[in-house]
Amino acid sequence: MMESKQSQVLNAERVQALETWLRTTGTKLTQVNGQRKYGGPPEGWDGPAPGARCEVFVSQIPRDTYEDVLIPLFGSVGPLWEFRLMMNFSGQNRGFAYGKYGSPAVATEAINLLHGYVVEPGFRLSVRRSTEKRHLCMGNLPAATQQEELLQVLRVLVEGVERLSLKAGPGIEGVSAIVVFSSHHAASMAKKGLVEAFKKKFAINVSVKWQSAAKPSADEQHKLPKSLAPSPVKPPRHILPSQPSGPPPRLARPQSTPLGFCRAVGGPKAPPAPSSTFQGAPASPAPAPSPAMLLSTLCEANGVGQPFYEIYYSHAGPDGFLYFTYEVCVPGTSAPFRGLVPILPGPTASSMWEEAQRAAAQQVLHRMYSNELAH
Repeated sequence: MMESKQSQVLNAERVQALETWLRTTGTKLTQVNGQRKYGGPPEGWDGPAPGARCEVFVSQIPRDTYEDVLIPLFGSVGPLWEFRLMMNFSGQNRGFAYGKYGSPAVATEAINLLHGYVVEPGFRLSVRRSTEKRHLCMGNLPAATQQEELLQVLRVLVEGVERLSLKAGPGIEGVSAIVVFSSHHAASMAKKGLVEAFKKKFAINVSVKWQSAAKPSADEQHKLPKSLAPSPVKPPRHILPSQPSGPPPRLARPQSTPLGFCRAVGGPKAPPAPSSTFQGAPASPAPAPSPAMLLSTLCEANGVGQPFYEIYYSHAGPDGFLYFTYEVCVPGTSAPFRGLVPILPGPTASSMWEEAQRAAAQQVLHRMYSNELAH
């Protein structure tokens, strides 16, 4: 009954128009975490990545208006570096989007020209400057916390960490850190999960709140040095509790918590180094691999062959996600990894399968890593 209502709400003609536009223009959209993303940067972009005040927030978008209308409209002001349309499970948009230009001047022009624009009868777009908060303040860290070790810990626990700076002194309990993320979305996801992650992993209660980017520290104003480039190992977002599969023998694990930080917080000891017979994947390939690519690389590096995926659609949940079951066979393990992963609907069946494969690989990597920590 619910699916029937959703199919009636979804405008098939608009969806068909979007698919036709994608084919004829060769535009590529990527489904990530409840949003469809164009660019970041798009193919052929010539110039640096945008800085601050280059993004606009677009709201009051009709629910069945898609990128085939919005990207040409906002691209008419100037080249778009990125455009992100927020989506829900039914295939409709959620009524708002973010567009990023190459300079603050072009973003300002978009606001002036398109705020109040009648995208269709009865719908006037609201266009204003995006807040783009990317700085989090972490408090109540142990006094022995070291900057480089905390940086490694955060890159294991959450995605998008660019750099950080530590603060200590009168009026500051313990040590505080200002953490800079690659995007507002990455910072938002980290803000939701870091308190619980530190409590579970290290048994310490840290505080995490937004830090205004208007007063960055001197350390944050410098360009990120190559030595602190983000780690290619990304922590899994989809975690399935109580997995029965045993630990994979001999496989090298993903990046783990630094021993120094474990000592500083009195948390769990870092696991022993992997056997010298099998070596892990290269520490810093560029660009950062997808979870599926990372799992494949780990298997190749250990000489056990390629993982084999079996992924099937299961059901649509009331939370708006599509659920897929998976079975991943990793040669050399005693049993296949099985589980269930939620994803949001994508523009095509192949894109949704790829997203399900990525989520399954993340769960497998997490379980391999957790099993090694337990031994």
